[in-house]
Amino acid sequence: MSGARDGTAGTAGGVDGRPLVVVTDDAVRDHIARLAAAVGCEPRHVADVAAARPYWSDASLVLLDHIPDKLDVPRRSGVLLVRPDSPSPAQWKAAVALGVDGVAVLPADEDVVVTALADVVEKPSDRAGRVLAVVGGRGGAGASVLAAGLGLTAARSGETALLVDCDPLGGGLDLVLGAEADEGLRWPDLRMSSGRVSMSELDAALPSRRRGRGRLSFLSCDRAGPGPTDTALAAVLDAGRRAGRTVVCDVPRHPDPVADEALRRADLAVLVVPADVRGCVSAARVRRRLSERISRVGAVIRGPATSSLTEADVTEAVGVSVLGWLRDERAVPRALDHGVFDPGRRIGKVSKAVLALLTESPEEPLTTFS
Repeated sequence: MSGARDGTAGTAGGVDGRPLVVVTDDAVRDHIARLAAAVGCEPRHVADVAAARPYWSDASLVLLDHIPDKLDVPRRSGVLLVRPDSPSPAQWKAAVALGVDGVAVLPADEDVVVTALADVVEKPSDRAGRVLAVVGGRGGAGASVLAAGLGLTAARSGETALLVDCDPLGGGLDLVLGAEADEGLRWPDLRMSSGRVSMSELDAALPSRRRGRGRLSFLSCDRAGPGPTDTALAAVLDAGRRAGRTVVCDVPRHPDPVADEALRRADLAVLVVPADVRGCVSAARVRRRLSERISRVGAVIRGPATSSLTEADVTEAVGVSVLGWLRDERAVPRALDHGVFDPGRRIGKVSKAVLALLTESPEEPLTTFS
């Protein structure tokens, strides 16, 4: 997958606002052209600064490979110096004088150029995106159900949310939603032509469900075929964050590159802890692994109202703050088996609390106990 094929994205004005490439080095120009094609961007190439003047102010982005001694153009933002080697002291000085936003040395800094070009095609949202990782403290803890509940609750509140399945051995998160027959791509079907993917293309390709005023798109593993790679997962999570989405990841508790990638990119990890002694012991081990990869970890306790363990017991045993207590609902297993799951009152209440914590205090540390 690649970005949208809209080469005219950018500012309006006397010209179309396409990115402007002012490059004399043939190898650099060809390299930029390949990167632009990978994200669906169609820049305007000109031979020198004189030819660039009519487009300079209206271009959404300017890429230069050198800065002439006498540059008769106004200072502006959105200028990137792209070279095959590090700039000389004179070029650094000229770049500072021009107000260049950054320097990219190819091929090492390809990602800098790709990001700049892709942001022209699909402008990042003004709303900050957020990524949650939901992990079971032991097998059968209910992490997949809570992850689906978080996504559906976000959609019901009016958001456009994204639910991402990171566990290829979990049977497919679409089964939790009763959406296994819905048309749309699953992980085995997803192909990417670059390390970046457009959220608009994902929206068009993935199955989704309307809930209230919002919508939940989901990217599930399938009953056969491979799950995500860490690179593909990173591209999808970055796309959701750029688009201002709430992205909920169902993450396996066992360490692997995909799980680690999800945790590294998450703003908060939610550990689902069964309200029994064995569940707490297992969850404590999982928490120690999570804490090596993400600083904000909180627990949701799942158990019956008759559990003899208190919130203080779980906090002490597992070593993290408790975000909520998810009492069992007898209707949930039957709803899952019949493909009609929707967050019940208790799941919805916990989901709202977790989402509110992330929204209102995205960087506030959570207490972790030794």
